Amino acid sequence: MSKESAADLPPYFNLSPDAALDHLTPAVGTDQLAEIASACGRGRDDLASRGLGDEGRKRLRLFSTWEITRYLIPVAQAHFRRVLKANLDLPQGQSESEAGAKWFTLEDVLRLRAFFAAEGRKSKDYLPYRPKGLPAKMVAVANFKGGVGKTSTCAHLAMSAALDGYRVLVVDLDSQGSMTSIFGGKVADEWQTVFPLIARHYANHLQSDNRARVARGEAPVALDDTLAEALKISATDVIQSTHWPNIDLIGSQLNLYWSEFQIPVWRMAARGWKLWDALSESLSEAGLLDRYDLIFFDTPPALGYLTINGLAAADILLVPVGASFLEFDSTGRFFDMLHSTFRSIEDGENIAARALGRPELAFEWDAVRTIITRYDGSQQSELAALMQAYLGRTMAPQRQDFTALIGQAGEQVNGIYEADYRDFNRDTYIRGRETFDATYATFKQLLLGIWRRDERAMQEG
Repeated sequence: MSKESAADLPPYFNLSPDAALDHLTPAVGTDQLAEIASACGRGRDDLASRGLGDEGRKRLRLFSTWEITRYLIPVAQAHFRRVLKANLDLPQGQSESEAGAKWFTLEDVLRLRAFFAAEGRKSKDYLPYRPKGLPAKMVAVANFKGGVGKTSTCAHLAMSAALDGYRVLVVDLDSQGSMTSIFGGKVADEWQTVFPLIARHYANHLQSDNRARVARGEAPVALDDTLAEALKISATDVIQSTHWPNIDLIGSQLNLYWSEFQIPVWRMAARGWKLWDALSESLSEAGLLDRYDLIFFDTPPALGYLTINGLAAADILLVPVGASFLEFDSTGRFFDMLHSTFRSIEDGENIAARALGRPELAFEWDAVRTIITRYDGSQQSELAALMQAYLGRTMAPQRQDFTALIGQAGEQVNGIYEADYRDFNRDTYIRGRETFDATYATFKQLLLGIWRRDERAMQEG
């Protein structure tokens, strides 16, 4: 039997310690960590700039007549053109040549949609459904398993809803700030994130406690500079517009992570502070549940205090998960931890509530759904079916495929709805966006059902 040649051996055999030493770099200290971070920052800025226009900020592309009539306004192209010709006060679009195709901004599309809703057939869905008198729905996209497409799913749902005509607020609770980058946000420090909203909520609690102390003849607790400054800031102060006319953003950056250390300190100092209500009450107090139709929370890949705030505020919880054993297992543990965390809060609060004869705390969500992301039907169909069997209606039946379009759009730091279909074969573009259109359709059906249930309950009440 002939000897196996060196070329046939695995690459980890016959490694030389001396050769390995020659390739070794010097030991790494904290200064070198700063250098690595700086290099990553420069690279990130370079990559992010690919999605920016000549003026240094993101710009949303234009939409063609074909796209508008296929995806945005349900009318035939010929009828669309006739309406524009008969109503010259409406946006007429731009063209690259005299006989070229017409292209429209999303602002134009929103204006045209409103016109068709007012003047067109009432049987068509020109405007998205939202019952009058009901607040915005808040949606948290969460999982503590990284790499499941959480931020991508959240961003594309926000974009889908905006294209559908909804007014959207995106709240980035992840200190990594990926969602902020997608929407071109600029965040200098933690004071332009949700941090001051949580600090303000705590400061208001201390002020209420101080009034009770004074009434008892006790000395009030002084508010430090951070809390005094937070009292001057409301949710509207930290909102920034984006390159989407109907998507606004509360952004994030690395300093937001400090909240995970500060919030428990405040909670220990004031056990009566309901920290889980900080975000929802801040948004409601600022009137944002009337100003927007949908509010999306992109949460960190961990069940920390910021995630708890997003989950407690949410009406709908979406949990992206890959069709693999490890991700399914991790998601099960995520739900177990959700149960333990929120049941612990309920139990702690309700001891006092029962003693005082007050209503007991009970967390409730309109709907909780898992959704399979990055799906490869040729390899994962069996496991996906097993997951569906165990999770039942908790798992959305739609599978979010991974397509080449997603990767190509991501190279330009864009969502797929921001990608110009002229950069692709048109069939490739159509197939690529189909999976996200289907994801949004599944979400929208859930949303409409919840709103209809709320509407009927309001009418009956």
